[in-house]
Amino acid sequence: MNASATGRTQTRTGRIPLTAPAPTAPGGFPAKAFVGEIVPFRVVAFREGHDRIGVHVRLTAPNGEESLHRLAAVQDGSDSWQADIALDAQGTWQYRFEAFADDYATWAHAAAVKISAGVDVEVMAALGRQVFTRAAAEKFRSAGERTRLKAAAATLSGSDDAAVLSIATDPVLAALFEARPLTSFMSATPEQTLVVERTVAGVGAWYEFFPRSEGAKRNADGTVKSGTFRTAVKRLPAVAAMGFDVLYLPPIHPIGRTHRKGPNNTLDAAPSDPGSPWAIGAAEGGHDAVHPDLGTMADFRYFVREARKLGVEVALDLALQASPDHPWVTSHPEWFTTLPDGTIAYAENPPKKYQDIYPLNFDGDPDGLSAEILRVVEHWVSQGVLIFRVDNPHTKPLWFWEWLIARVTAAHPDVVFLAEAFTRPAPLRGLAAVGFQQSYTYFTWRNTKRELEEFLVSLANETADFLRPNLFVNTPDILTEYLQFGGRAAYRIRASIAATAAPTYGVYTGYELYENVARPGSEENIDNEKYEYKLRDFAAAEENGDSLAPYLRRLNEIRAAHPALRQLRNIAVHWSDDDSILVYSKHVDGAFTVDGASDTVIVVINVDPHSVRESTVHLDTRVWGVEPGDPYEVEDLVTGAVWTWSDHNFVRLDAFAEPVHILKVKGRS
Repeated sequence: MNASATGRTQTRTGRIPLTAPAPTAPGGFPAKAFVGEIVPFRVVAFREGHDRIGVHVRLTAPNGEESLHRLAAVQDGSDSWQADIALDAQGTWQYRFEAFADDYATWAHAAAVKISAGVDVEVMAALGRQVFTRAAAEKFRSAGERTRLKAAAATLSGSDDAAVLSIATDPVLAALFEARPLTSFMSATPEQTLVVERTVAGVGAWYEFFPRSEGAKRNADGTVKSGTFRTAVKRLPAVAAMGFDVLYLPPIHPIGRTHRKGPNNTLDAAPSDPGSPWAIGAAEGGHDAVHPDLGTMADFRYFVREARKLGVEVALDLALQASPDHPWVTSHPEWFTTLPDGTIAYAENPPKKYQDIYPLNFDGDPDGLSAEILRVVEHWVSQGVLIFRVDNPHTKPLWFWEWLIARVTAAHPDVVFLAEAFTRPAPLRGLAAVGFQQSYTYFTWRNTKRELEEFLVSLANETADFLRPNLFVNTPDILTEYLQFGGRAAYRIRASIAATAAPTYGVYTGYELYENVARPGSEENIDNEKYEYKLRDFAAAEENGDSLAPYLRRLNEIRAAHPALRQLRNIAVHWSDDDSILVYSKHVDGAFTVDGASDTVIVVINVDPHSVRESTVHLDTRVWGVEPGDPYEVEDLVTGAVWTWSDHNFVRLDAFAEPVHILKVKGRS
C-alpha cells in the first residue's frame, strides 16, 4: 500500500508499478534453485509518460549479506526487466525488486534528442546541472566520482551545444550512473523467499538397479540365489565408470508372502519367487528393516560408504504402502482402508491390480501415521541416505508432503526428495510447489519433434522456478512403444535428449542392454525384474558391441565438461525443415563459468529411429553471440568431426549409424 503526503487513499500500486515478480511458485510457496544455478530474476515495471526508470533486485544471502543487482530492460515490448544471477550458497535467500525514476537516464535521453535537433539547449543544460549537482552531493559516492560529477556540472554552465551533447553522451558518465543511479520515486515489491538447495537437487545422472539381481546366481535346480549388498558393491565401479553419480535402489525391505506376485505379475508365486520389493513388510520387519536376503543394516551402510568413495550417492525408494504381512497391519489397522466386509482394500491403478499391497489411509490417524513415516525417514538418514525417490506421492494427501518435507529438510537441509508423480499436471505441479526437489515428468511419452519442443520449452520456462524435472528414459514400469519398436537407435536417441535437455536424468538398468521386449499388452518389460531376479552379463555385452554403456559414458563425460548442460532454464529451440529433426541449443555466458569462456552446445537429433533424414537447420546464432551469417566452427562431441557452420546448415542424420549431433561451438569467449 502506498499513500502520498496529501493523505490520498492508500493504493496497492506504488509510484512506479511493479508486477509479476519472478522467481515464484504457486500457492505462496517459496521458489527453488540449486547451488550454481543461474536464476533469472524478472519483474514488470513501468511508469507513465516517457521518463526513464531503473530496476534492481536486492538479495539477502543466507548469511545475511546484502547485494544489489541492476536489471536490464527486456527488449520485447513487455516492460519486463531481468538480471541473471548465479546463486552460490545453500540456504534461504530473501529478495525484493525496487524500481525508481532514473533521473540521469531521463535527462541524458532528452538532452541527446533535443540538442541534436537544436531545441531547448539552455533548458537541458540547466536541468543537467541540477542532476549532476544532486549526484555530486550523495555521500556514498567516492571523492573521485564527486569530482567528475562537479566537473560535468561546470561544463554545462556554458550552455554550449557541443559541450552539453558531449556530457549527455559521455559513456564514462553513463557507466557511472548505471552502477550507482541517481534515483527518486522509489517503489518496492514485498520481500520474497527463494530456497537454494545443494547442487545434486538439480544436477545429476541417476542409475537404478535392484541389488538382489547384482551378484545373483542360478542354482542347479533352476532357482536363483539372491544377490546381496556385498555382491552389489562389485557393480558400483561400472556404474561410476559410466559417469552416474546417483544410484537409486528400489525398496530393500522385507517382502510380504501373502498374495506374493510371481513372474510377470502372476498370482501364483512359487516358494522360490522373490516377490515385488514394493510389497513391503513381513515378519522380519517393515520400512525400517532390510530384507535378510540382502544382508544386514551394517552391510547396507558398507554399501553406501563404498558407493560414496566412488563419487556415487545412494538414493532409496520411499514407498508408503504395506504388504498384508507388514507389522503395521496388525498394530495400526486404522492406517488402512477397511471395506464393509471387514477386509483391507488392496491397491489398484486400473486396469492394474496389486493384491500384494495395501495402500495407506491418512484419514484414520493422520498424526500417528505422519509421525511414524517421519521416524522411518529419519532412520534412513541416520544410515547415510540423503536422497529419497518417492513412489506414487500423488496417492497421498498434499498436506502430508508439505509437512514431511519441511520437517525433514529443516533438520537435514541436504535431503532430496524425488516425486515419482506420473499423474495429472495439477497434482504434479502441486507436489513440486510444496517441497519436492525433483519430479518425474511426461518425458517418456513425448517422442515427436513437436511434442518434445513444447515439452522442453515448458520445463525451462513455465515451471522452472519450482519444478525440477528428472528425465528418466525408462523405469521397471515403463517400456514405451517407442523403445519396444524403435530398435537400438531409439535407445541412443532418448538417452541423448534426456542427458542434454535437462541437468538431471536417469536410466534403469538394462537400458544399456537394449532390453525392449514387453509383456504382451503392456508397457512393461517381459520377465519384469519387479517380480524376479535378473541375471545380466554387462561385460560380455560390451565386449561384443551389444551395449550402450560406452555411449552413456560419453554422454556423461560431455555433461561433466559443459556447464551449459548443467542448467535447466537456458534451452533455446531452433528450427529445421524436417518434421523429425529436433534442434535446440544450451548456452552459458562466460560471466558464469570458471574459466571465463562461454559454453554453447547445439543438439540436432533425428527423432525417427527408422529413417535417414536430410534437412537444413536454421539457428538463431545470436543466442551465443554470433551475428546471423557469420561463420563459426562446431565440433561433434561424439564423433570428433569438425565443421564450419553459420545460421543455416545442412545435416544428414542416419538413425542406423549416428542419429544425433551433439556439437560444441568452438572458440567462443
